Amino acid sequence: QVQLVESGGGLVQAGGSLRLSCAASGRTISSYSMAWFRQAPGKERHFVSAIPIPYTGGSTYYADSVKGRFTISRDNAKNTVYLQMNSLKPDDTAVYYCAASRKLVSSFATDFHSWGQGTQVTVSS
Repeated sequence: QVQLVESGGGLVQAGGSLRLSCAASGRTISSYSMAWFRQAPGKERHFVSAIPIPYTGGSTYYADSVKGRFTISRDNAKNTVYLQMNSLKPDDTAVYYCAASRKLVSSFATDFHSWGQGTQVTVSS
């Protein structure tokens, strides 16, 4: 099973940027589709973005709320997935989780079997 550790969260002003990283160990992420989810206080965990297993040549996916502002990418050589977040808004405040799935690509949390511990992102107005 792959182990995931997120980093890069923090406090940023509205309009600012952050880049989250998800470092994997135990298995290579090239065998998995990867995704980012987020959970705000008192709310359910929601899909943010997904990137498919590399050999599929498929496209990345984004929640409508982050489309055009966030970019997911993967570096299989570094066994790391990234989430570049630009034009951040207070509504983006949440704990961000990285997850791995054996599905070709998915936006459903139940399809993901490995999760990181999360990293807090706080956007001030």
